[in-house]
Amino acid sequence: MAITPQWKDELRARITLSSLVMRSVKLTRAGREWKGCCPFHDEKTPSFYVNDQKQFYHCFGCGAHGDAISWMVDHAGLQFMDAVKELAAEAGMEVPAPDPQMARRAEQRASLIDVTDAAQAFFVDSLGGASGKAARDYLERRGFSPAIMRQFGFGWAPDDRQALPKALTQFGEDMLEGAGMRAANEAGERYDRFRGRVMLPIQDARGRVIAFGGRILDKREGVAKYLNSPDTELFDKGRTLYNLHRAAPASRQSGRVIVVEGYMDVIALANAGIADAVAPLGTALTEMQLELLWRMVDAPVLCFDGDAAGQRAAMRAITRALPLLAPMRSLSIVRLPAGLDPDDLIKAQGKGAMEQLLASPASLVDTLWQAERDAQPLSTPEAKAGLKARLMAHVDTIGDPEIKALYRRELGDRFSAFAYPPRPARPAFAPQPRGQRPDWRGAPTAPPRLSEDARARLSGIMAGGQRQGLLAAVAAGLTRFPQEITRHAEALSALARHDHKAAPLVESLFELAEMLDSRPPSAICDSLGHPAPPADIRYAFLDEGTSTGAACEELAEAVSLLVERPALEAALAATIARFDSDPEGSFAEQTRLRAQLMTVDERLKAFGRRKAAPAATGDDSAPAEDMG
Repeated sequence: MAITPQWKDELRARITLSSLVMRSVKLTRAGREWKGCCPFHDEKTPSFYVNDQKQFYHCFGCGAHGDAISWMVDHAGLQFMDAVKELAAEAGMEVPAPDPQMARRAEQRASLIDVTDAAQAFFVDSLGGASGKAARDYLERRGFSPAIMRQFGFGWAPDDRQALPKALTQFGEDMLEGAGMRAANEAGERYDRFRGRVMLPIQDARGRVIAFGGRILDKREGVAKYLNSPDTELFDKGRTLYNLHRAAPASRQSGRVIVVEGYMDVIALANAGIADAVAPLGTALTEMQLELLWRMVDAPVLCFDGDAAGQRAAMRAITRALPLLAPMRSLSIVRLPAGLDPDDLIKAQGKGAMEQLLASPASLVDTLWQAERDAQPLSTPEAKAGLKARLMAHVDTIGDPEIKALYRRELGDRFSAFAYPPRPARPAFAPQPRGQRPDWRGAPTAPPRLSEDARARLSGIMAGGQRQGLLAAVAAGLTRFPQEITRHAEALSALARHDHKAAPLVESLFELAEMLDSRPPSAICDSLGHPAPPADIRYAFLDEGTSTGAACEELAEAVSLLVERPALEAALAATIARFDSDPEGSFAEQTRLRAQLMTVDERLKAFGRRKAAPAATGDDSAPAEDMG
């Protein structure tokens, strides 16, 4: 049995890296990490950090980087297997028995590294030679500085089918092909895979060259613009991120990592001073690449071109990420302006424009909602139902149950707001000049006249003939202060819409407000004369001894309480009605609304106890008022 990556991951998980390092290095707590002076170079200011969560150490001074195994190899001086055995004994794990075949493959990989290193040196030399002039001119036109060209190892593959065997004579044909440098056609003829291309080395997390990417200088029919090495013993494109070994230390300083579509985008950003960017290698982001990103930051920033292809790439990444979401593990998304890639944007608008976009990325849920909402026209009920089906299909792929529930609620709420927008508000009640006032349904009416029915309703309330609840008290208060009817017209209009039993009374109040004059300190009266409010309704706004300002504020509080409950009841009824289509969201909304109703009821009771208390006349027998 071989030591698999899974076994090594389990070993790392059982070892607390900071405890291991502190046996020989003094560390102090720094937020979620530990810091100290680097043991790999002489320094006085600490630049060496250890992160137990992500299971690695890193020095910003000399670039030393690794995990528990590499610590034992690089610092303690052990051989790889000795380091593994010592850590395994400490973690209580058994080291798998050596697999001769795996040992041979490891030896072969080490040999293939020699091939790729030699090929990289050849490509760099070729770029500086006579055959590389066109490539040098191309890179100069792209605006890449000499420093960036050296940093990223630009090279040139001559347009010669047999250039590598002639240059790398120390390696046989099998070694060159095993490293992905050569290929064979159906006739058995072997040839250089990369010809007439600007070359870039692809490196692993330790900075070793494991593959190559090549770009043609001019667009040619039938020739791929970009060409990457095939998968080999060294290179698995689904487990590799371009520029990871440089972006990881830069990410520790910036607190972010940017994922762009290709390696030329990475280099364009680095050329502008943005060093924390990586790229997949010709494929959509894989699960393993996402795991690599999440080891660096909680929410990597995916930066895609603003065209349709960029939108598709964003959705592929989101679809791949949804099953893997976990607490504090998500994605952020930046969409560039249509038709621009990072290089174009920086050249046109400068680095600041790029940094501004990166500073305010969209969340994963925002991007998912917008992409599905804009995927097709939504002009019919069937199309809108299709939108919800697509959103819920995405939600169903999320593995974490808590995150799944939160996404279901969030996307369900957005869909409801989109598909069931609030109806336009009906015109509010407001006393208007004679002949212009609408009724409570918003319809214009003829010049008003205080009807016998309205007169009877108001007289009944003020004479105490009806149940003395809050509605009766508010009506009586508004007859005393008719100027307050206009102030509360909108609230009374809402009351009439939500409580149709109150609508005739509200209509009468508006009718009365038009017809009557105020003659303080008496209640308003028309030419027929209305009695004052009944004495057994003991509210401050009905007490002749209360100042007008205080009485009107008390009345405003009563109107608010009167209107709020029917509105909540109507909202609750609407929420219950959509329970079948959205049980989880409906249940949560019902819980919230019922809690609000309880709060309003408590306010009503408190108001009733305060306002219906016996007057200060020694009468202790008056009961608290029914607030229904």
